[in-house]
Amino acid sequence: MTDIVDELKWRGLWAQSTDEDALRKALADGPVTFYCGFDPTAASLHVGHLVQVLTMRRLQHAGLRPLALVGGATGQIGDPRPTAERTLNDPETIAQWVSRLRSQIEPFLDFEGENAATMVNNLDWTAGMSAIEFLRDIGKHFRVNKMLTKDSVARRLESQEGISYTEFSYQLLQGMDFLELYRRYGCTLQQGGSDQWGNLTAGLDLIHRLEPDAVAHCVATPLMVKADGTKFGKTEGGAVWLDPEMTTPYAFYQFWLNVDDRDISTYMRILSFKSREELEELETQTEERPQARAAQRALAEELTTLVHGADQTAAVISASKALFGQGDGNLADLDEATLAAALSELPKAEVAELGPVVDLFAEVGLVASKSAARRTVKEGGAYVNNVKVAAEDFVPGADELLHGRWLVLRRGKKNLAAVEVKGS
Repeated sequence: MTDIVDELKWRGLWAQSTDEDALRKALADGPVTFYCGFDPTAASLHVGHLVQVLTMRRLQHAGLRPLALVGGATGQIGDPRPTAERTLNDPETIAQWVSRLRSQIEPFLDFEGENAATMVNNLDWTAGMSAIEFLRDIGKHFRVNKMLTKDSVARRLESQEGISYTEFSYQLLQGMDFLELYRRYGCTLQQGGSDQWGNLTAGLDLIHRLEPDAVAHCVATPLMVKADGTKFGKTEGGAVWLDPEMTTPYAFYQFWLNVDDRDISTYMRILSFKSREELEELETQTEERPQARAAQRALAEELTTLVHGADQTAAVISASKALFGQGDGNLADLDEATLAAALSELPKAEVAELGPVVDLFAEVGLVASKSAARRTVKEGGAYVNNVKVAAEDFVPGADELLHGRWLVLRRGKKNLAAVEVKGS
């Protein structure tokens, strides 16, 4: 079982840990129960959370027993951000988000067998605790001078806004989680991101103070950083969510397909469950033929299947091929929901009625002017629903509307846009 440590290191999933030799020994001695926490600060997890979710899955496959904690209590407080106070959400909203996050995490874990996973909510052991009990039983064992050294706390103290006692106390709540899970489930390992290291070790210190004979550990994964310096998991449109209503499966697939060549090897090792040999082969293909984007396609397919299922992945790939007129993909064969999801990611214009194709190309922004649209038609680079436009005065008919609503316009091989006819 200790091979999992070497595996995590090879994949770039090991930033730091408490006593590594002791952790290796614990893994060798028998099944280890570990936990990772997720706060319901939004209605969905985003792709950044996949690092922890998939690491939990990887650890369970290696024989460890996972406890997936969704923070119904800590979500009401919020881990302090480096810049400003969080907006506090009402308990009813947080309860709904707890349920949604649970349903997103559960498919990644196995809830049967000897090392079956368990879902837990820290509201279960905090809701009935009075403020006096919390301060006497938990707060008494934390030292303010040590709490002040946490990076996010230190930065906030230097800012004009400062930090509220509410957010300052967050690390006490997370520390109590580790203690409670140790007492209730024999949990001896906490997993999290390296930006959470102070919170991870706060729980470890609390266990050592109140359970002197306990042997417990923490391990942190690195933060994923993009080669261009921008934040991982963000696009121009915002976060990439796991909820299909917030980020369509098509957009999710395209996010991974568009990963920078400089990042794809790192992302593959961290997020994929392919073997070393398979990953090294994909890395070689990226070096030799980067334009084929073999690694990006492999990762996009694997993660879209894990998050949204094989049927959605097949529909997304079919839609992607159809949009660009590739292979046997046919726009007319796409069901309305899949087509709508794909077109939602494109520039779009709404019109009351169909007009000349040069007008449509200009209105949707594929060209700068109608004269530029005419040149595109003359040069053979204008397409409507993947059919080349032969004449400048061509006017699409109502029978060419996909599902009675849309036209897909394309300039050249890669520039796409959609026209939606309202009231047709």
